[in-house]
Amino acid sequence: MARILLTLTCSLYFISSAYTQQTDTLPFPNINSKWYESISIGGYVQARYNRLLETNPDLECSQCDASWGEGGGFSLRRVRIKLSGNIGKHVYFYIQPDFASSSAGPGLHYGQLRDAYMDVSIDQNREFRFRIGQSKVPYGFENMQSSQNRLPLDRNDGMNSAIKNERELGVFFYWAPKEIRSRFSMLTREGLKGSGDYGVVGLGIYNGQTGNATELNNELHVVGRVSYPFKLGKQIIEPGIQAYTGEYQIPLYNISEGTIVNPDLNYIDQRAALTFVLYPQPFGIQAEYNVGRGPEFNKENNTIEETPLKGGYATITYKTIVANQLFYPFIRYQYYDGGKKFERDARSYEVSELEIGIEWRPVKAFEFVAMYTISSRRFEDFQNQNNLQEGRLLRLQAQVNF
Repeated sequence: MARILLTLTCSLYFISSAYTQQTDTLPFPNINSKWYESISIGGYVQARYNRLLETNPDLECSQCDASWGEGGGFSLRRVRIKLSGNIGKHVYFYIQPDFASSSAGPGLHYGQLRDAYMDVSIDQNREFRFRIGQSKVPYGFENMQSSQNRLPLDRNDGMNSAIKNERELGVFFYWAPKEIRSRFSMLTREGLKGSGDYGVVGLGIYNGQTGNATELNNELHVVGRVSYPFKLGKQIIEPGIQAYTGEYQIPLYNISEGTIVNPDLNYIDQRAALTFVLYPQPFGIQAEYNVGRGPEFNKENNTIEETPLKGGYATITYKTIVANQLFYPFIRYQYYDGGKKFERDARSYEVSELEIGIEWRPVKAFEFVAMYTISSRRFEDFQNQNNLQEGRLLRLQAQVNF
């Protein structure tokens, strides 16, 4: 870990020395303006209903949407407020709470922090920057893609099982040329369902115990990612590769009495993934697959063991405009075989799921998604063994953007 910190420190020194003489060409706030005059406020709200045409009320996905299955009804999936802005020429901040979090009891709509970070740029064009605080870990295109932009209602199990809520406390370094940063912005702004600007190269160290959680084992995770959006005529494709490694300590409160665990509760937690994106102009493809190792419950001996894991997804999209209204028909298949370290007893999963849907955006401020899900989910822990649930359901979501 000392070697990693030394490398990052040296990189900061040499990069800063090379770029301090660059000319400022970006629209920074006026030097005489107050910092609060450049703050931007935005956000979105998602309201859902998941019970239409439901064939199995015991089919659920606690990581995806808690209002699946028995006891579910109308729900608020997300209520996000975004505060962001530049403070001078080299510092940017971003804060995003969510007011649709649930408690362990019956209560709903608690506020919880999602993002709180600062970007510190070390050159005038902001091509080199350090992100400090709680933010998304640069692992997986769909993980980093905002739920405000994503077509399927939930992220896929295969990639999203890597980092709960996609976020962690840490320090991340991002680099991308000015031209490519503008391209990342355009891919989101023009309705092409981009992931946002997480650099061409991303490197970082983070706690590894999931966001809004304390570090337990004094072992930081390390992550790296490379992704580049190429222009091929009128099309844009973005291949990527990413990986992370570390040790995860299972919290005592997440272990059932009777489950056998490692004496120190620590387990290897490492993954590598490939990404391919063809942006919808009008036809699009988005596919990712990852492999790795992590903790998983074994019902044969009631033990949490280090096991291989694998899984991913493929989404096919079509973007069309009818009467000045945007329509995105899509189909996604996903598969995952492995554990989920942050669920009780590192719950064991085998998921095979097909989703067919369409997003309708009549105006920029409003979107509506209808998605039919055909699912087979085996999810098992010490308290719930031999649990395979299969079924179908129609899911609806209304979203307002502001």
